[in-house]
Parts: sequence; structure tokens; C-alpha cells
Amino acid sequence: MEIARLHIVIEGMVQGVFFRAGTRDESSKLGLTGWVKNCQDGRVEAVFEGNIDKIDKIIEWCKKGPPGAEVTNIETVWEQATGEYDSFSIKY
Repeated sequence: MEIARLHIVIEGMVQGVFFRAGTRDESSKLGLTGWVKNCQDGRVEAVFEGNIDKIDKIIEWCKKGPPGAEVTNIETVWEQATGEYDSFSIKY
């Protein structure tokens, strides 16, 4: 199983719509580790580690987000997996 790491920034109406909680829940269902947080500029940022096929699924979820979200753009950067996380969490 190939382990990958993705750093993603999501833009649009993504704060105040439970985007972080939804991302955590979806990531946990997929068995991914990492974190998600709100940025001061209104975007949401996240890091996912896990099976590349599962990361592809969370990318698709992030393009839509939870009900009420309006995603206008996502930026993705593939990085070297570090294995530093043992769960998926919301950063504050």
C-alpha cells in the first residue's frame, strides 16, 4: 500500500459551515490521518496522510464540502509522507 501526503487549501464559503468537522469525519471514515484548520483569511487548510486512493476520495469530497459550503478553488501540493499522525484532528 502506497502512503501519500497531501497539503490542501480550500477557498470559498468554507468557514461557518462545519467544513472542518465534515473533513475530520470523512477523513476518519477513510482511515486518513492529519489535520484541518481555519485560516485567518477565510480559507481552510488541511494535511492528509494515508492510502493514495483514499486521499483521492477526500479531494473529491473537499471540492464539494458539506451542505452550505461553496468551494471556489482548491490548491493541492503532494508531499513526502512522514507518518507523524495517528489520527485526524481539528487544529485551532
